[in-house]
Amino acid sequence: MQGKIFAAVHIGSYAIEMKLFSMSSKAGIQEIDHIRARMELGRDVFRTGRIRYEFIDEICTVLNDFVRIMKEYKADSCRICATAALREAKNALIVLEQIRVRTGLSVEILSNSEQRYYEYKSIALKENEFQKIIQKGTAIVDVGEGNIQLSLFDKDKLITTQSILLGAFRMQERLSAIENRTPNIEGIIEEMIENELRDFKQMYIKDRKIENIIAVGDPVSYMIKLKGTAGSITKDAFLSFYDQIRSLSPADLADNLDIAPEIAAITLPSLIVYKRFIEDTDAQNLFTPGIHLADGLAYEYAEDKKLVTLAHNFENDILAAAKSTAKRYMNSKSHTAALEKAALAIFDGMKKVHGLGSRERLLLQIAVILHDCGKYISMSRNAECSYHIIMATEIIGLSHKEREIIANTVKYNTADWESFEDMSTRKFYSKKDYLLTAKLTAILRLANALDRSHRQKFKSIKASLRDSDLVVTVESTEDMTLEMTSFATKTAFFEEVYSVRPVLKQKKLL
Repeated sequence: MQGKIFAAVHIGSYAIEMKLFSMSSKAGIQEIDHIRARMELGRDVFRTGRIRYEFIDEICTVLNDFVRIMKEYKADSCRICATAALREAKNALIVLEQIRVRTGLSVEILSNSEQRYYEYKSIALKENEFQKIIQKGTAIVDVGEGNIQLSLFDKDKLITTQSILLGAFRMQERLSAIENRTPNIEGIIEEMIENELRDFKQMYIKDRKIENIIAVGDPVSYMIKLKGTAGSITKDAFLSFYDQIRSLSPADLADNLDIAPEIAAITLPSLIVYKRFIEDTDAQNLFTPGIHLADGLAYEYAEDKKLVTLAHNFENDILAAAKSTAKRYMNSKSHTAALEKAALAIFDGMKKVHGLGSRERLLLQIAVILHDCGKYISMSRNAECSYHIIMATEIIGLSHKEREIIANTVKYNTADWESFEDMSTRKFYSKKDYLLTAKLTAILRLANALDRSHRQKFKSIKASLRDSDLVVTVESTEDMTLEMTSFATKTAFFEEVYSVRPVLKQKKLL
């Protein structure tokens, strides 16, 4: 067997799955095995908020079996991720520790935005025409166990992504209490989702034409597979199929569609979401790539090892989501563009000193894009309001920790810097995260000073290290007195963080 062997394990709400992949730069990514163990963790968590000890035993048994299989395949690496069930379990840390002690494995709980990010990578990996599809108005409708994720693409750009806390399991749990009291289950489900979908359409779609829907979720994938339509179906064909199964019970669905009972139980709620979105947008095409989170994890590993490249730039999606948020809060595009140019020039000029990489550079970019969003709420409490806006906003592809680092970088751009002891009493901050935030904040403060007037006076900027000085040279024909003065007030913190003294020089243009 050629190339590297990678194992991706997903601890989901109704199953634990492992996919094994063979990958090389020549052959790309090839799935070589797929093992699935049914386990309805989500039902417990969404009902009680906890995972019972009996399930912990089952999880550890399954994972130990997976370890044995990995060894048989001589896997070079593995990654084990959990999503909604463990993410929402109040005893998640206890469960993770039990898994570590009893299997030797470390499980990573993905935030919702990280989960969706990997699923989007799975779509691009599975769907050959993904890049072509998203050139036109496209919605990815992802009906998960705990929530519904709605994402809009147009002209290859991510316009927005929003999460609605009403997944298939949640709907099913709500229905279980009333299903014996009403025959109109379909109508009740539609009522549950109607308001959320209407609000999303009014806020984000408006006059935008949605031509394609990419449907993500097990029920619709099984349905398309059964119909043999190779991952796509027209609007009319989907609605016709829906009419055929709308009155079937979960048991009948399991028999007719040849699917697992736990999938059948959430099929109708899921299909109603797709149906309503198709009807509300009049989208004509439904694509169903039939993806798994494991596919996205495999792509991430292969990309990191430089074994594959895809046409779609997912980092641009993260930036697009941040810019969409900034636009919502009416941030100045010209001021932000000037700050981005300055901040990245300083970051790049400090490479030998700061020890940071491309991911940290991206976090700095996002901090710059969102640095003024709090002014929409309060001019006098911009720092605090910006922090809360960022923490309440899901940015696709970022972990909760990364969002916290960005939010604090923005906050301390103007607020007084605090000690690690003071900051860590309010946040789950490690010393590493604290130091990263300090480094990014020092750069943002310096960059912000260079456009203190919000008039974008400099035409170009260059930053370079000379001994123990960081020389920042700007080209400008204008009076830079205000910027020079502001820059001087920001140098002390920068020097404290980096032990490098910033020096601003103006190069007069003729």
